[in-house]
Amino acid sequence: MTGQSMEKLSLLDRFLTLWIFLAMAIGVLLGAMFPEISGFLNELSLDTVSLPIAIGLIWMMYPPLARVKYEELSRLLGAKKAFGVSLVQNWIIGPALMFILAWIFLPDLPEYRIGLVIVGLARCIAMVLVWNQLARGDSELCAVLVALNSVFQMIMYSILAYLYITLLPSLLTGTPTWLAESGWVLGILGVPSWILSLTGGAVVNVSIIDIAKGVLIYLGIPLFAGMITRYTLVKRRGIEWYDGYFVKRLAPTALIGLLFTVVVMFSLQGGKILSLPSDVLRIAIPLLLYFVLMFLISYVMSWRLGFSYEETATISFTAASNNFELAIAVTIGVFGIASGQAFAAVIGPLLEVPVLINMVNVSYWLKKKLFKKEITPVPKEITR
Repeated sequence: MTGQSMEKLSLLDRFLTLWIFLAMAIGVLLGAMFPEISGFLNELSLDTVSLPIAIGLIWMMYPPLARVKYEELSRLLGAKKAFGVSLVQNWIIGPALMFILAWIFLPDLPEYRIGLVIVGLARCIAMVLVWNQLARGDSELCAVLVALNSVFQMIMYSILAYLYITLLPSLLTGTPTWLAESGWVLGILGVPSWILSLTGGAVVNVSIIDIAKGVLIYLGIPLFAGMITRYTLVKRRGIEWYDGYFVKRLAPTALIGLLFTVVVMFSLQGGKILSLPSDVLRIAIPLLLYFVLMFLISYVMSWRLGFSYEETATISFTAASNNFELAIAVTIGVFGIASGQAFAAVIGPLLEVPVLINMVNVSYWLKKKLFKKEITPVPKEITR
């Protein structure tokens, strides 16, 4: 990893992995010292999720969604080609790639597999702005694609989640769809777990309604709150004040929601997690491969289609980055905070910063190889 690249990140983003590890440690300590914490958190609930946790999840999503420049969607007609390519990469190639990797590396761990699939469906709306800036991509195109993904997730997330979590696994295993949605019933009836594992995740009750409900609460509420905040404050105070002052002070607070969620999660199942270090590795491997492969596939595809370096970098980082906040919120909302799905989703942010910062350097290296006619110089601090 290039140290100069890391220095360009904010303090919070630069040490994101460290903050998450610290939150994990604090959660484990709290769980050991105050075992009654789970009862306290469940006294108040929103749907099936503790109200304090639900508030943390919604707040975790609100700052990045308030940052999105929704007004840029009006420029889609001027970027039809990039728009189409990005849709294919984000909503066809990306989810399919994660689905394949999850099944290859986690065939016997359906909860973790489902967690990774949900991560693969959550397209990035926040950190991609950072990676794009570091790689000197097209900032205007990035704003359009981020706005597009934010809105498109409300429409397609539940449908694709149902496709990849229930329908496709049932086809792969020859299990009827009704059986793939009713594994909990079979568990009550005493059907052996090894038979349940053949149903591709039938140990949990997954329906499109469950997923849609989670998306509506944990994406819908902060999405509309972000839109209202942006349009209201921009109208009253102006775009320069909003982006230059308000967003810069609001954005770091998303980390509070993320770290609070991690602390609570590990306070409830920290002992279990610490006893399964090999599971962390098994989850990390397909995630790592996904980041790298998705970036390279998108980069080469965009280059071959004739996009400039700036456009190629933007499209590639948009495709390779994921919205882990949304994935964590949905897995907790649908499966519970102590679920394997939520655990798999929280591993993602641990890898995102170190892997994607290296992809910034790969982007500059590929620029020298593939875009020789372009004259924009590579910053010395990146290539040292």
